[in-house]
Amino acid sequence: MHSVTVFRNYFQELAHADPDADPRVNRSKSGQDSRQIVKLVELRNLRAMMQSPAWDLGAHQCGRVRAPEHRRFRSGENTSPKLKHTFNFGPLGAQKKCFAGQSLRRAAVAQPGPVSRTRVVSARAERIVAKKVVLAYSGGLDTSIILKWLQDEYKCEVVTFTADLGQGEELEPARLKAEKMGVKQIFIEDLREEFTKDYVFPMFRANAIYEGVYLLGTSIARPLIAKRQIEIAKEVGADAVCHGATGKGNDQVRFEIAYYALQPDIKVIAPWREWEMVGRMDMVAYAEKNGIDVPSAKRDEPPYSMDANLLHISYEGNALEDPWDAPSEDMFTRSVSPEEAPDVATEIEIEFEKGDPIAIDGEKMSPATILAALNKLAGDNGIGRLDIVEGRFVGVYETPGGTVLLTAHRAMESITLDRGEAHMKDELAPKYAELIYNGMWFTPEREALQLLIDKTQEFCSGTVRVKLYKGNVIVTGRKSPFSLYNMQLSSFEDDKGLYNQADAGGFIKLQALRLRTLGAVRNAKQ
Repeated sequence: MHSVTVFRNYFQELAHADPDADPRVNRSKSGQDSRQIVKLVELRNLRAMMQSPAWDLGAHQCGRVRAPEHRRFRSGENTSPKLKHTFNFGPLGAQKKCFAGQSLRRAAVAQPGPVSRTRVVSARAERIVAKKVVLAYSGGLDTSIILKWLQDEYKCEVVTFTADLGQGEELEPARLKAEKMGVKQIFIEDLREEFTKDYVFPMFRANAIYEGVYLLGTSIARPLIAKRQIEIAKEVGADAVCHGATGKGNDQVRFEIAYYALQPDIKVIAPWREWEMVGRMDMVAYAEKNGIDVPSAKRDEPPYSMDANLLHISYEGNALEDPWDAPSEDMFTRSVSPEEAPDVATEIEIEFEKGDPIAIDGEKMSPATILAALNKLAGDNGIGRLDIVEGRFVGVYETPGGTVLLTAHRAMESITLDRGEAHMKDELAPKYAELIYNGMWFTPEREALQLLIDKTQEFCSGTVRVKLYKGNVIVTGRKSPFSLYNMQLSSFEDDKGLYNQADAGGFIKLQALRLRTLGAVRNAKQ
């Protein structure tokens, strides 16, 4: 068994911290690591963890505590008078930064091998008192179990909220399931237009791409769901909200940061951080015990998890965890393989107004309709597949319409943005993407960035023509009434006196002045 010595001062300070303090106010002195913990996990949870006889980090993937350094520790006992137990950790060799969008590498999961464990004890969150809870409810097995668990464990009234974000599922069964479980207030809302217009399009105006490739399809959906939960909570007089995100991933952070930004005093229930169920078999057993229907396909561990909305669908985990293994072709639902795509290109024209697409081939459409149309056109041509290793896990994504939209939008900007504007946007785009990935949509810095980005889009209007062909998006034309491109000025033929080529000589000498000075001094001393 591998054991570690946990840094004495780091945990002593937490051990002395007030477990009843507001985690958004109480700050420890141990620097950024402790501040990050305080923001994400209530101090009383840490107190419970430190009083546990053991804590298996392999099972928790470092989801609760981030040690000051991520390295493999060897055996040893802690000597802090407040900490009487040894903490057991799984292999940490491949960790990156942990949590809040700075999440784990996959290898942080306990690796197979001759590692014996006699006991795994989890640090469970202390129960709040809630009278009425708004649950983000899909109607699937997991959230149905959460619904029943809230009723049994919290003895509270549960209000369900189901959002249609274009995931392509029938939502009426969710209403029937909720009614069957005794829910009196059920909200099922079509948010596709709001999602596309107020979340997806602003993100695409920024050309936001996370880690150079990911179009943030999952991350951008969470703020809207959280916003509606808070609005419904205020409408029905609920004092708490609940989500179904696990305690290992980033979605819990995205949901809860949004909750607190919109209603600072809201109570949050995160069942995966509280209950004792740890796997599929436990959940199936709980469902059967409580009369919850378990589809046959849900009885075994699925080959991967999926998350879908109008912008994308993601596949993660299990069968996809080895980055060397190619995904199975039968997994994809929104695109054909490039090899199976038509042998003749599909050519379309996309019209933009202030950075947003408004028409395809001259036909005006609503935001959600145009994104759905791009999904169909691109998917039929094998466009939008992405297999990446994220900071936390291996994932496969299908974002057909978004892939076309990003390429076309950048083409529109190429003739309507000044070079300084364009370069500044390129510098800001990674920061904007990071804010979305980390759940910081409702922050002043994201809103300030949005104002700046939208200012650059005032003249980003016109039409872009693209060919869609076997997985490729090929720009073949662009035009705009605000185009900065001057054909006569750019021509190598006679420009009728618009530009004097002799002027370049002075500019070049001025740019080279510092290098000429540098060379003169240093070469003379050699």
